[in-house]
Amino acid sequence: MASKNEEIRLHEGELNVMELLWSNSVLQAKDIAKIIKEYIGWEKNTTYTVIKRLIDKGAVSREDPGFMCRAMITKKEVQRIETECLFDKMFNGSLTIFIHDYLSNKKLSTEEIIELQRVINNRKP
Repeated sequence: MASKNEEIRLHEGELNVMELLWSNSVLQAKDIAKIIKEYIGWEKNTTYTVIKRLIDKGAVSREDPGFMCRAMITKKEVQRIETECLFDKMFNGSLTIFIHDYLSNKKLSTEEIIELQRVINNRKP
């Protein structure tokens, strides 16, 4: 199980399960398996394997009776971790390099520019 100081990394399949838990707070594993089967086509055993991995990572808790699953990490925290990893991997951890590269290939509206300026001006050094 991941310690508090260890960052939990999730792959796409795990994120499918987490999205259900973030939306529903707590679900039985059998209900997760039914929903995933309907929308993604996974068999029950595949879903249970993913749930077990999430429990081992500390991203999900299991409560009995009923194999109730609950998210132990927020979507916002996962987004922060994955964004930092992407920045480190693709942009040497530099927000400036990312913004320059991203904006050089994107046309922004006046409203978007004003909003970005507002965000930057509200940041404290």
